[in-house]
Amino acid sequence: MTTAPNIEGIMLFEQPFARVPYENYRKVFRASQKNIEKELGALQTAAADLARKAQSGAVSQEDATKAVDGMLKRAENLKRKLGELQKNAGTPTLGVMRERLELLASVESMQSASSPEFDRWADTRLDRWLTDWALRSGKERTARKLAQARGIERLVDLELFSEIRRVEEALKRHSCTEALAWCSENKTALRKAKNPLEFELRLQEFIELARDRKLMDAIVYQKKHLVQWQETHSAQIQHASGLLAYAPGTTCSPYKRLYDLGRWETLVRSFRLAIYNLSTLPTEPLLHLAMYAGLASLKLPACYDHETKNVDCPVCDPDLGLLATEVPFSHHFNSTIVCRLTGKIMNENNSPLAFPKNGHVYSKEALEEIAAINDGMVTCPRTKERCHYTELRKVFIS
Repeated sequence: MTTAPNIEGIMLFEQPFARVPYENYRKVFRASQKNIEKELGALQTAAADLARKAQSGAVSQEDATKAVDGMLKRAENLKRKLGELQKNAGTPTLGVMRERLELLASVESMQSASSPEFDRWADTRLDRWLTDWALRSGKERTARKLAQARGIERLVDLELFSEIRRVEEALKRHSCTEALAWCSENKTALRKAKNPLEFELRLQEFIELARDRKLMDAIVYQKKHLVQWQETHSAQIQHASGLLAYAPGTTCSPYKRLYDLGRWETLVRSFRLAIYNLSTLPTEPLLHLAMYAGLASLKLPACYDHETKNVDCPVCDPDLGLLATEVPFSHHFNSTIVCRLTGKIMNENNSPLAFPKNGHVYSKEALEEIAAINDGMVTCPRTKERCHYTELRKVFIS
C-alpha cells in the first residue's frame, strides 16, 4: 500500500517560498509605474505647453525642434531606465518565481511519499530550511556555501537576508539612514500595514540630536519629520519634546528611558519584524516550525515525569526538549504505548505486560529478553520488583 504525500500539509509551509519573489516583483512593478508616471507626466506637460505656444504663434521652428528633441530624450531615458530595471531585477525575479512554482508543482504529481522522487524533493526542502536557519542566525557565509553546494541559490532568499543584515548593521552602528531608505521604498506597504517603524526611526534621530545637545537642529527636525505623525503619535511626540530640557545624564525616569541605548536593539527587532511581515515570512525559522509540528505529535507528560529518558524519543533529548517545551502535549484519538526499555510501540505483535504488584508496564519483547538471561525471572528497573515471567499480567490496549 502506497501513501500519497500530504500536499495540503506541505503547502502550509511553502507559502513564503513562493510569496517572497512575488513581493520582489511587485516592487519592480511599482518602481516601473512610478518612473512611467513621472516621465509621461513631464512629457504631457511639455507637449501641451508646446501646442499652446504653437497655436498663439509664440514659438519659432528652432525652439519647437529643441522642445521635441528634449521630449524624445526624456522618452529614450525612460525606455533605458525601464529596460535596466527589467533586466537587472524583473527578469531574474520572474525566473526565480517560475522555478519555485515548478518545484512546488512537481510534488503534486508524486504518487507515493516513499518514492525516490519524493525523497529527493524532501532533501531539497531540508537544505532550504537549513539555509533559512543559517541566514536568520547571522551565518550568511555558511548559508551561501550550503546553497552553492546544493545548487539551490535561486530557491533561498539570500539577497533578502543580505539586505536585512546591511540595514541591521547600520542600526547597530546607531545610524537610521539605511533603515529610513528602506522605509521610503516600502512606504505604501508600511502605511497599509499600519506599521510605525518609520516614526520610531525618526523619533530616534530626534533623540540623538537631543543627546548631542544640538537643540536647534532637534527643533527643526521635529517640525520637519515628527509633526506629520501628530494625529497618531501625539503623546510620544510631546513626551520626546521634554528631552530639549533634560540632558542625557538625567535621573528622571521617563526621559532616562528615552536616552537608553537599548532602544537601538529594539529598533533592530522592529525592523526585522517589519520586513518579515512585508515579505510574509514567519518570525521563526521554517526548520523550527517543522520540528515544532513533529514534537507536538510526540510530546507526552511521561517525557517529563520519569527520570529514565527514552533514548529513541526526540522530546526526551536535552536539546530538542528545549523546543518541545513550547509546544502542547500530543492528543491521540487512539492510545499508543511505547516501551520504556526498547522505545518500540507495543501492539498486538508486541503486547504490553504489567508487573503484578506495582503495575508498571513494559513490552513482551523486552521482558522475554530479560527472562531469557535470568532463568525466567524479571526485575522492574524502576521499583526493583522481582517475579517470574509467568506471573506478569497481560494488558489490553483500548
